[in-house]
Amino acid sequence: MVPGENMLGDYLRAQRARVSPAQVGLPAGGVRRVPGLRRSEVALLAGISADYYLRLEQGRDRHPSPQVLRALAHVFGLDRTGTRYLLSLTDQPERRARSRPRRETVPETINFLLSSINLPAFVEGRYLDVLAANPLATALSPRITPGANRLRDVFLDEAERALYTDWDDTAARLVAGFRRSVGTNTNDARFAQLVGELSIASEDFRTLWARQDVQARQNWPITLDHPLVGEITLNREKLVIGDTAQSLVLAIYHPTPGSDNADKLALLATYSAVDPSADSRESGAGQPQHAG
Repeated sequence: MVPGENMLGDYLRAQRARVSPAQVGLPAGGVRRVPGLRRSEVALLAGISADYYLRLEQGRDRHPSPQVLRALAHVFGLDRTGTRYLLSLTDQPERRARSRPRRETVPETINFLLSSINLPAFVEGRYLDVLAANPLATALSPRITPGANRLRDVFLDEAERALYTDWDDTAARLVAGFRRSVGTNTNDARFAQLVGELSIASEDFRTLWARQDVQARQNWPITLDHPLVGEITLNREKLVIGDTAQSLVLAIYHPTPGSDNADKLALLATYSAVDPSADSRESGAGQPQHAG
């Protein structure tokens, strides 16, 4: 483990701060200096000693049993994804020195799919780099193009931010999905560079990253305020590509059939079809500009 790094303790502290006494049936107990539960309360509810829980938060014991971790997950109300992440924080191989990023490669069959599907679609890697995109995805947002990074654009590009009618929810989900995607592989130079850049440049990112939220890369409806077709709501699916170690995900946006949104997407497709830059964007599919 990287010297001084305490991923388990950081995660436990963040979750403890988010649970109020009332949520777990405890009295507030007067003025509290910090939000959330006290360490002694967490320990009581989890059935462990307060001293042992303190050692976990401080990183002096990094190998609690799965039973202890599941008890803590229950106290914090973690879902399955959050519980798996908590368990993974103590099941780590010896961490090596920071290594060069590994190149991510999009399978050729997925490139064929992108070029044939009549829906906005793109491939993103472990660190949410856009590795391939079809013209309709780029028509939906010019920032969805090979070589871009979804985190960087959503937090640092004002035009991208303006697309989202509920930017706060979108950003929170994106950061939680990013943390889940990266998992415990935080010794990668690409991860350090990206998180460092965003932490310096965006207070919103710093706040969300400190929350330690973890979510699977979720499927949910998303509404965009598009400059050409106006407000459009699309279902967004994120599908893991094959059985690969690369953590590649295929993102597809699709409207409800027969809706106004389907008509708007069809109109956007006509704009994309006559856009002279579309061919050059499509030719970038499968040519990752970032390693991850």
